[in-house]
Amino acid sequence: MRAKMTASDADQPAPAVSVIIPFHDARATLDRALDSLVAQSFTNWEAILVDDASRDDGAALAAARAEADPRIRLLHLPDNLGAAQARNHGIRAAQGRWIAFLDADDRWHPEKLARQVPVLQSGAPIVFSAYERVSAVGDSLGIVPARARVGYRDALSGNPIGCLTAVWDSARFGKAELPMLSMHEDYAFWLSLLRQGAEATGLPDVLAFYQVSQRSLSGRKLQAARATWSILRAEPGMTLPHLVTNFAGYATKALWRRRPSTQGVPAHRPHRR
Repeated sequence: MRAKMTASDADQPAPAVSVIIPFHDARATLDRALDSLVAQSFTNWEAILVDDASRDDGAALAAARAEADPRIRLLHLPDNLGAAQARNHGIRAAQGRWIAFLDADDRWHPEKLARQVPVLQSGAPIVFSAYERVSAVGDSLGIVPARARVGYRDALSGNPIGCLTAVWDSARFGKAELPMLSMHEDYAFWLSLLRQGAEATGLPDVLAFYQVSQRSLSGRKLQAARATWSILRAEPGMTLPHLVTNFAGYATKALWRRRPSTQGVPAHRPHRR
């Protein structure tokens, strides 16, 4: 694993937020994701790009962006290890107290970090927000709202935290890492943090844009359901009746999230500072 660093890196003050961006063959979308990060009105961040053994020229693009902006660092993984391990490599390299995730095909609103950091500074261990699901050509597929408060029990009936929207406090949880799962590892991760007695704060503003691929629309619903069942079954103290009840809650929320009537729902927009 190699990192894009300079000799003076150790002399620089630590950034407030570390943004972990894993990518694999993401040349087509990575530039747009990075543009949305660079456009943040809150500027005290670092980005850790983790090249998960890309075969396209995404790594070259990432290297060019790192060369142009000293806040951006690039790590190379020699083998394609998957999103969970790539994110964990980024977490280990993070210098900021607060850690956020941004995938290479998603985008952030320019005010995302500016809206979330004050909430983190006030003591919230996890902050997330509403987000918009969009097609590959940018058409809205609906808004996914955020609950104002989420505790462990709330999260057992389905993942309430959009990974692309969340920021968490490493001073509270340490360098926590994602479990080695092939799907929904982020859900298992949030459960592991909330299980420690933490409560996540949700903001109603749409602060991120999640690109829905054709694969995620049609081919993985059954796999996602199976992964959720396995994650819930592994939770400490989970009985069969509770497992069935919580899984039913997950299934209901999943159907609601994709209902046609969510399209065109007006979004809460961030307040300007």
